[in-house]
Amino acid sequence: MTTTLDRLAGPWSVYQLRRGHRFSTDDLVTAWRASAALPGARRLLDLGSGIGSVGLSTLYRVHPEATLTGIEAQEVSVALARRSVAHNGLSDRVRLIQGDLRDPGVLDPDERFDLITGSPPYIPPDAGIHSPHPQRAGARMELRGSVFDYCAAAARWLAPKGRFCFVMLADDPRTEEAPVRAGLGVLERLDVVFGAGRQPHIATLVCAHAAEVRGSRRSEQLTIRGPDGEWTAAYRAFRTELDIDRAPV
Repeated sequence: MTTTLDRLAGPWSVYQLRRGHRFSTDDLVTAWRASAALPGARRLLDLGSGIGSVGLSTLYRVHPEATLTGIEAQEVSVALARRSVAHNGLSDRVRLIQGDLRDPGVLDPDERFDLITGSPPYIPPDAGIHSPHPQRAGARMELRGSVFDYCAAAARWLAPKGRFCFVMLADDPRTEEAPVRAGLGVLERLDVVFGAGRQPHIATLVCAHAAEVRGSRRSEQLTIRGPDGEWTAAYRAFRTELDIDRAPV
């Protein structure tokens, strides 16, 4: 399988399959909102971590001594993530576990994390066409659980005063239902519009334990391309803040 090495954030890069699952705007927006919610986080957990794009992008923007744990079921994605971790010189800060996030035993029962991220697949198995590529199918289709499982796992391992940030389809009612069912409360929501005049396509939600949520939520919107088809000033600022466009060194 042919791989590419692609810039992710600042000097960090990730290995991806040329024709497999590749990181997207969903991943970058999730990392951006998560790191903004708790920039001083020291212990990070990325659920369904895939090739590592969400976790590494988040790690890049938080405390310089922060550590990251990733849980991913697909062997091919874990292998790619491990290559990326080694390439970026992060082996002492990143732990990757091949396992199922629905299994409470995949981590020590006493482990807790300040900041948890997740980019769950959001197409039910019977609601779309399965990709013939197993890695792509697993990243898009709910073959190993749904947003409800991600939120339940986050609630299990989230430290007091911690934050959980995930991305889902903006118009899917489960996006709001899942954290509530898991005992979490929503602190803020960002809806992402891919082109001016369209409806929001994805949304990121920042959550905490429900008992810790006070007051009204914060709601924002990010539009990627304006009426002229060009990137908006807000989206350019997002890319600058995440340090996506740094020239290769």
